[in-house]
Amino acid sequence: MAINPKKHEMPTQEPSVRARNFKEVALGYPAEIAVEEAKRCLNCKNRPCVSGCPVNISIPEFISKIKSEDFEGAYQIITQSSSLPAVCGRVCPQESQCESKCTLGIKFEPVGIGRLERFVADWHNENAKELPKKPASNGHRVAVVGSGPSGLTCAGDLAKKGYQVTVFEALHTAGGVLVYGIPEFRLPKSIVAKEVETLKALGVDVETNVVIGKTLTIDELFEDGYEAVFVGSGAGLPNFMGIPGESLKGVYSANEFLTRSNLMKAYRDDPVTPIMKGGRVAVVGGGNVAMDAARTALRLGAEKVYIVYRRSMEELPARREEVEHAEEEGVDFRLLNNPVEILGYQNPDDPRDPKNGFVTGMRCIRMELGEPDAKGRRRPVPIPGSEFELDVDTVVISIGTSPNPLIKSTTKGLEVNARGGIIVNEDGLTSREGVYAGGDAVTGAATVISAMGAGKTAARAIDAHLSAK
Repeated sequence: MAINPKKHEMPTQEPSVRARNFKEVALGYPAEIAVEEAKRCLNCKNRPCVSGCPVNISIPEFISKIKSEDFEGAYQIITQSSSLPAVCGRVCPQESQCESKCTLGIKFEPVGIGRLERFVADWHNENAKELPKKPASNGHRVAVVGSGPSGLTCAGDLAKKGYQVTVFEALHTAGGVLVYGIPEFRLPKSIVAKEVETLKALGVDVETNVVIGKTLTIDELFEDGYEAVFVGSGAGLPNFMGIPGESLKGVYSANEFLTRSNLMKAYRDDPVTPIMKGGRVAVVGGGNVAMDAARTALRLGAEKVYIVYRRSMEELPARREEVEHAEEEGVDFRLLNNPVEILGYQNPDDPRDPKNGFVTGMRCIRMELGEPDAKGRRRPVPIPGSEFELDVDTVVISIGTSPNPLIKSTTKGLEVNARGGIIVNEDGLTSREGVYAGGDAVTGAATVISAMGAGKTAARAIDAHLSAK
């Protein structure tokens, strides 16, 4: 039978409808389409797709199970390597990882590996009735700081080996960036909650509202009897541009904007945590977080949303699918533009005017691409005399985040690099004995799957370290 040269389309909500609701955009493959997509897999003997996966999922094997309609068997293969399959199937950049290595992709479109992983995980969550059984305890205790993808992965891998694992989460809900950073329309919170419940069934304890470095220190965790600590505290410290006007009312970091909407439910009609709704919104930046912020602003009722990015579409770092979805929903991309000042209202005759201090616009300058920088991307250069003003009410700065310095400042002997990332060796071991780290706390903001890979690496090293005791 001839191979279909194109991967099967993912069913989605219509752009005009989804741009005004928080329901999931992608609807998932039905079973018959999943089976047809699985049949496109060549089942290569050298399995190049597996080398492109940071957690080394046995991709041809789980796809073979889908071909034979053994969906639960496919799920069991995936979960040998991944603790968060329903999450990864939705938010991982498969196009630059496993799918980029797909042999079929040399001549045709690669197999929709991510879409198939999502299908399998969703099928299991809808049909499986039993949670996994808790393994027998091996007597060792491990603390995990942070319940994001690296922490949950490390906790899950250790729990499967019988470790008594406690995850400490600073916020009131487990999931880390998966719940505060990624919007409902890309990753429903019920999906994350289901994955967390699966880990709890394995014996993982989750303690929320515990800020390590404040409520407890890492040294106190060891004093409490934990034999190893994994730090997966993420990179939640927002970066700003340092331009005039960033302290005006209506200026947010993307981190705050998304946390207020995603975690604090500010999209409700009577929110406990308020957020600017409606009007004209400018999101500064071009990554996935910028796309999330722009598309969230639309759903909060914005009349107009701009993405302001200093390079061209070719350099835009966000996933192509997210960019296409944003364009379909009506986001206006102002490329080769860079803010130089945020403008605000000030009534010189009435210092009590309630409009004083609120954003009224953003002054930008047009850019052109010059010589490549150290990373090989052409450097954006301002065009003299090209300044203009963009009429906006809200500005969201989305130019990256850094690790929070709290753990470093309260943990003697823990070394960090110039960007605040914790320094680790190839096994995730820090400069402190028994303290491991991974994910964004080490690398700065990166992908969910790379953080999971770091969590798996550290779990193996912790197991080897404690098994040798």
